[in-house]
Amino acid sequence: MSTFKAPKGTYDLLPPDSARFLAVREAIATPLRNAGYGYIETPGFESVELFARGVGESTDIVSKEMYSFTTKGGDQLALRPESTASVLRAVLEANLHKSGNLPVKVWYSGSQYRYERPQKGRYRHFSQVGAEAIGAEDPALDAELIILADQAYRSLGLTGHRILLNSLGDRTCRPVYRAALQEFLRGLDLDEETRRRIELNPLRVLDDKRDEVRKQLVGAPLMPDHLCEACKAYHEQVRELLTAAGVRFEDDPKLVRGLDYYTRTTFEFVHDGLGSQSAVGGGGRYDGLSEMLGGPALPSVGWALGVDRTVLALEAEGVRLELPATTSVYAVPLGDEARGVLFAAVTALREAGVATDFAFGGRGLKGAMKSANRSGARLALIAGERDLAEGKAQLKDLESGEQTEVPVAEIVPEIQRRLAAQG
Repeated sequence: MSTFKAPKGTYDLLPPDSARFLAVREAIATPLRNAGYGYIETPGFESVELFARGVGESTDIVSKEMYSFTTKGGDQLALRPESTASVLRAVLEANLHKSGNLPVKVWYSGSQYRYERPQKGRYRHFSQVGAEAIGAEDPALDAELIILADQAYRSLGLTGHRILLNSLGDRTCRPVYRAALQEFLRGLDLDEETRRRIELNPLRVLDDKRDEVRKQLVGAPLMPDHLCEACKAYHEQVRELLTAAGVRFEDDPKLVRGLDYYTRTTFEFVHDGLGSQSAVGGGGRYDGLSEMLGGPALPSVGWALGVDRTVLALEAEGVRLELPATTSVYAVPLGDEARGVLFAAVTALREAGVATDFAFGGRGLKGAMKSANRSGARLALIAGERDLAEGKAQLKDLESGEQTEVPVAEIVPEIQRRLAAQG
């Protein structure tokens, strides 16, 4: 055993379980690709200032959870705690918004890093698939992204997820609501840190999970009651489009999420089978973020879905994913001559698109066949000196146990025919 272990709050993805994570990522990405979203990849670390401006200095993510460090050259960098700010930075830097084809629609997949208190469903290193539509203000775009996430979950077989929906208003109506909320919160019996939050970002207090705080929030002013007419109309259009698409959602007037950049449409995907860590993903509109990063006005909307929590949601519902076999054929050579012949056959099978593995290490028949069965292969390709003297190999069906001869020259087409017949 190694003397080293994975850092606290992190995990390793190992086969065969890692196949489920890959399947979840692919299921989320597929509807995005079908809707015209192109793949984007950004560095795992960025300037601290990017996240301080984009995510918000008053958020727990920046003030408590961000991994930041100083490089040998004196640069202040941070491991990315979320990807929206990084993606928008990349789009602005590459001038994609000047292409004349707005919105810029991109999706990403990767790890995020936050100094969390480790528990099931909450890690210091976690994986997300996300999507961003940059440069257009359109209720249909908000609805599209919510629908695509819902389609991804349903394609996986999930049925127990719920969509919470709210509007956080805009720069016209949110200041009025902010003032009303601050007045209400100042009259509550709250600790010093929460009182500081009232002055910096009072909406974040609504997201407090502590019972002693939540009990006092009964009767707090709600954003939907303070929306301007434009925001009301925008939000109603999003709701109508979702309803017309058959997507069920729940209005949640207290939904604010944990990032400062959200405006108007805000949503969260939750699953009640996950206990306290019920959020599996979420997002919303962030119309002013580009300007916060020094760019032009680019109204945008996006989301991120947690791969880790989606896997937990699948487990909670007892959903077993249909995963492709990692190995279809397992080649077992008996003797040096057979090693050369079967290794060439393995290479040809792989080139033909057949997932094939090989009994490395010169093991005997018994040990090699145990490995073949453990691999999940459908067929074992076996050959010894006597077989090769006759120009043949043995093909064994690992499910039925039936074994037949096949000419060496016909190995590839015969295996393709067998696998096609087995479906």
